Amino acid sequence: MYKYASPKNFYALAGRLIPWLGAVTLLLFIAGLYLGLYVAPPDYQQGDSYRIMFIHVPSAWMSMFVYMMMAGGGLVGLVWNIKLADMLATASAPIGASLTLSALVTGSLWGRPTWGTYWVWDARLTSELILFFLYMGFIALQAAIDDPRRSARAGAVLALVGVVNIPIIHFSVVWWNTLHQPASIGSLGKIVSPSIYPSMLHPLLIMSVAFFLFYFTVLLIRMRGEILARERHTGWVAEIVRATPEIRGTHP
Repeated sequence: MYKYASPKNFYALAGRLIPWLGAVTLLLFIAGLYLGLYVAPPDYQQGDSYRIMFIHVPSAWMSMFVYMMMAGGGLVGLVWNIKLADMLATASAPIGASLTLSALVTGSLWGRPTWGTYWVWDARLTSELILFFLYMGFIALQAAIDDPRRSARAGAVLALVGVVNIPIIHFSVVWWNTLHQPASIGSLGKIVSPSIYPSMLHPLLIMSVAFFLFYFTVLLIRMRGEILARERHTGWVAEIVRATPEIRGTHP
């Protein structure tokens, strides 16, 4: 594994993995959306409006997972000074922010027919909104500092402080009396014996895996870009630029 801690080796590995991950991700999205939108029956209470769940729930799950990946990358970079870990944190932030925004928007659209309003200052919704601000704060902080190493350290500290919000999001429906429904899935017991009909559960799980692989596919693409930007003065990147017309056209 130490071999792939080198930006050069990781760049090559990511290039080989991206097409395969992208293809599997696309197939899972097609299967999950087909099963969720056409095969799964309407809900006995919510009718067809519940189908936004197949986007909302995976987005919400991944918004927390990506933040933990970002914070973990920041911690590794902060403690062991590994450049790839810093790049992972930087590359993860816009993806996580997009997924969090997706969770907030789809949750609001789902809340309108369910609660009669697009937004309430519910504990789950409010803590998810705070997560979005943490992502944006991380991105803005790194953009404000020119030196990549100082930028990575400052972002890592902010990300680690924000980790306290993750258990608040997860347990908010347990700790407080909120409008947001408790998790139908979220523990091993609920996966083995979930409180959701199998024809609805299966596309939800497929969509969750699709979102998971989507994150890693886009992460690898963004990390390759980060590597080229940060290692642009090295000989191996110069060779790639000379051999790739698309890159050569944007990096004179």
